[in-house]
Amino acid sequence: MEWTPRMTRLPKKDVVIIGLGWTGSIMALELAKQGLDVVAIERGPWRDTAADYNIGTAPDELRYAIRQDIFLRPAQDTQTARNKLDQVALPIRKYGSYLPGNGVGGAGVHWNGHTWRFLPTDFNLRSHLTSRYGANFIPEDCTIQDWPVSYDELEPHYDFFEKVCGISGKAGNLKGVIQPGGNPFEGWRSDEYPTKPLKMNLAQTMFQKAATDLGLHPFPLPSGNISEAYTNPYGVRMAPCTYCGFCEWFGCANYSKSSPQTCVLPALVRLPNFEARTLCEVTKINTTPDGKMASGVTYVDSAGREWEQPAEIVLLCAYSIFNVRLLMLSGIGTQYNPQTGKGTLGRNYAYQTNAGTTGYFDKDVYFNPFAGAGSLGMMADDFNGDVFDHGPLGFIGGANLNCTTTNGRPITSRPTPPGTPRWGAEWKKATAETYGHVTTVGSQGSSYSYRDVYMDLDPTYKDRLGRPLSRITFEFKENELKMSRFIVERTAEIMQAMGAKQMLKGGKAATWNVVPYQTTHNTGGAVMSKTPEDGVVNRYTQHWDVPNLFVSGASLFPQNAGYNPTGTVGALTYWALDAIKNQYLKNPGQPLVQA
Repeated sequence: MEWTPRMTRLPKKDVVIIGLGWTGSIMALELAKQGLDVVAIERGPWRDTAADYNIGTAPDELRYAIRQDIFLRPAQDTQTARNKLDQVALPIRKYGSYLPGNGVGGAGVHWNGHTWRFLPTDFNLRSHLTSRYGANFIPEDCTIQDWPVSYDELEPHYDFFEKVCGISGKAGNLKGVIQPGGNPFEGWRSDEYPTKPLKMNLAQTMFQKAATDLGLHPFPLPSGNISEAYTNPYGVRMAPCTYCGFCEWFGCANYSKSSPQTCVLPALVRLPNFEARTLCEVTKINTTPDGKMASGVTYVDSAGREWEQPAEIVLLCAYSIFNVRLLMLSGIGTQYNPQTGKGTLGRNYAYQTNAGTTGYFDKDVYFNPFAGAGSLGMMADDFNGDVFDHGPLGFIGGANLNCTTTNGRPITSRPTPPGTPRWGAEWKKATAETYGHVTTVGSQGSSYSYRDVYMDLDPTYKDRLGRPLSRITFEFKENELKMSRFIVERTAEIMQAMGAKQMLKGGKAATWNVVPYQTTHNTGGAVMSKTPEDGVVNRYTQHWDVPNLFVSGASLFPQNAGYNPTGTVGALTYWALDAIKNQYLKNPGQPLVQA
């Protein structure tokens, strides 16, 4: 019989953090600065800009975009997926629809850098829509709900996160005064963006004119690609973007893209009371015998050895899907049941609803897509959230309209007109003739929550450690499809006004497909709520049942808005830290909100 070593119990820490991405690194830095003894446990490897993303190796499309070097491998962890309750879910064998990060920095390493604040009405969504249109206007099976925190409460934390990241942009609403050149529909801001907007390419200037001529209100995309040299509040210095076109799916070699590596970790690693353990996967959040407090975590290292790390506070800071799964595997909370509507864990899973129009232009129009950046773009919010009147349209939700120049990389940036063969001499000819003369007006749409869209544990498939996989049940609903069809027509109107000689509209397909990449904006499943009956954590992200357990990230969202989640994830992190530092630590082990 093979001998199996016993679990090793380690000395207790003040704080154990699961995952060292955006939220984990910020939590670690702020709490270590309070004098707490902090350890972060990360499933993937240590990743550092100088060693892992140097200028000689970082712009490698084959390695990073095609072979997915810095993404999670399905052999490490995957999910099963289905569209409807009566289907058998099957494992995702190759990540496609979304791409979880693997290693220190998480998805904050490979993102494009779009950094948004949700609209004020996104936070009181159900009550706002009910007040404006009546309760019957909301689809019957739609489970959207108000957040337990308001935009006004989060505004200072949005502001600080943007300053940590050095976000480039132009304010549209400074303390209630609308500013020319910014987004007139955004919530009020206490300050300007830390750095000025990026320099726009031809596509953006054409979009700006076309959108303005159509009566829309274009403005620069808030960007985590920094436009000028900048030093953030932690004393970390960043460099201006060089428009190299290697942002999404790549680490930034130039210290120009906001990420934990460029904004937080250089300050964190200097603190002697912080420790990171990489290539270690947390398998369970442990609780006291009565289940009322977290006692620490169990994890497995790369050699297969099992360890127990006791702690006074447990912070769950992994990616949204993994947060939810770990709570399920740990038996913390009540699994949501779509038949009865009871339970909260796994409920209100949501995604993103994207669509757009591609335009083909004359040969004398040169967009130079290779001179791009992940967040180089012009936007319009005229059809986002509830900015516009939905009454005559018969749907709720909306999308930002965007024209971005992200890259012109040689392998995947080969747009050709409709009807072009997929290979051969004619395809080569069309590729050469089309490159540089194509641009897109896209959209990023809301994804609202529904009764039969959720996460649970798969009854059949298990991971390499013998644990059940997460099972995702998701489908684009008619409300989102109707919204997407409306938005696509708006993108086509702008593209036509830009002067495209040929257009190809790309609407959202009725069925969610795990194969083509769409967005890594998975949200919900461990939502924050006003009462324990409606969510997993309270308004301070503290678990309703286990008061020394705090959850972070987009798993907290009751539904997803027409924006990237990262800005709101950052704001929620600082909101939670404020509560932990100024309330919880003064009276540890106690709920911050009475159930």
